[in-house]
Amino acid sequence: MMTMDSLKARYTDVLSRVSAAAGRTGRKGSDIVVVAVSKYAEPEQVRELIALGHVDFGESRVQGLVQRAATVDEMFGRQLAVPQVAAAHRAVRAKQNEGDGLPTLPAATRVRWHMIGHLQKNKVRKVVGLARLIHSVDSLRLIEEIQAAAVKRDEVVDVLVQVNCSGEKSKHGCAVAAALHLCEQAESTIHVRVRGLMTMAALTDDASEARAAFDRCRELYDDAHRNGIGGEHFNILSMGMSNDFEAAIECGANMVRIGSAIFGEPPHGTEETEEDDED
Repeated sequence: MMTMDSLKARYTDVLSRVSAAAGRTGRKGSDIVVVAVSKYAEPEQVRELIALGHVDFGESRVQGLVQRAATVDEMFGRQLAVPQVAAAHRAVRAKQNEGDGLPTLPAATRVRWHMIGHLQKNKVRKVVGLARLIHSVDSLRLIEEIQAAAVKRDEVVDVLVQVNCSGEKSKHGCAVAAALHLCEQAESTIHVRVRGLMTMAALTDDASEARAAFDRCRELYDDAHRNGIGGEHFNILSMGMSNDFEAAIECGANMVRIGSAIFGEPPHGTEETEEDDED
């Protein structure tokens, strides 16, 4: 019998809660992409979650993203040296590609990395080519930096426009009134593809305050669709963390970013957040 002290039990519980919240909106749990935020996770926990079949992982710091990706690559490099393991892995990954709502994963891809934290312009080149999706684009200058890095690699970079729907001065993200214009600016580039919107609610016990922020972002998302922004690629609404992901799903999110609810509480004296990048 599993206890909630085990990662598998917490992960199973999160998926159950995601499925229940999706069901309340007429969707299925498989319609929601769960990004496991591994910022405070131990390497063994990341390996265990991958073994359970999880694909999407998010980091809020560029250094953390680079280190995690290198660790996972090394781990899979050893495993895939065994032919039977390599064949089984390709079969599993091919199945996970079906209807996941994001660009198709090559069969040999191990995980899909997300950059969810504030991204400094001088760190862009380290992220492009590594992160499958950048959640935190909030300015034209950042779009231009991503475009420049993407041109050098001759590839298209998928991004979300981060919107400060809570109105907190401490939060990153563009203003609500500027969101659609920023989406249009991203769409006008050749190598940056805007996939949708991301927001963070205030860390509060007031559920109505969080829902107000999520509803505001959903309204912007719907407005973007009505205006034809992004075309068929504009299909991701990333909202909700460990403390509010069910409310976010009920408000329309199809991607949630969950850390402590899966990996356990962060070390004492730290606060689960997505805002920080290294200095």
